[in-house]
Amino acid sequence: MTDPFTTLGLPADPGLTTEEVRAAWRAIATATHPDRPDGGDPATYAAASAAYTALRTPWGRSEAYADLTAARIPHPVPPAPTVISRASAPPAHLLTAARWLPARIHHGRPARLALRLLAAAILAVTTAISGAGTPAIAGVLTGIATWLLLSARGDLAPPPGR
Repeated sequence: MTDPFTTLGLPADPGLTTEEVRAAWRAIATATHPDRPDGGDPATYAAASAAYTALRTPWGRSEAYADLTAARIPHPVPPAPTVISRASAPPAHLLTAARWLPARIHHGRPARLALRLLAAAILAVTTAISGAGTPAIAGVLTGIATWLLLSARGDLAPPPGR
């Protein structure tokens, strides 16, 4: 990435005024414009125009300055990922949750949970046979599943110890 401040011959400062940036660009554009009798310098003109476009607003100057300072700060090397064996057992909290699920259903509101499941099943079947396009069906089915997961939790009894 080229430094737009250096391209225009300006100090790397987000506090530059719009007039300072415009004056620097006009000086380079006047000397290098391709319509000059000597042909100018199209590459330099294009680079100066790109730099002016990046720096012409206060927000653009602050973004360009942030990019420059981020490029100077060395980024830490991320640690190597931990390899998890596929043969490993599921986490203990999942096994505990699965073990307590029947008791949470029984001591919660099983009738309301059954009604929610029935409503979700009817909506899913209706959506599947509606003949809508595949993306629409996938979106509606995802919405139904999300609604069921978020609302059914209230029909379960609290986990033991809570």
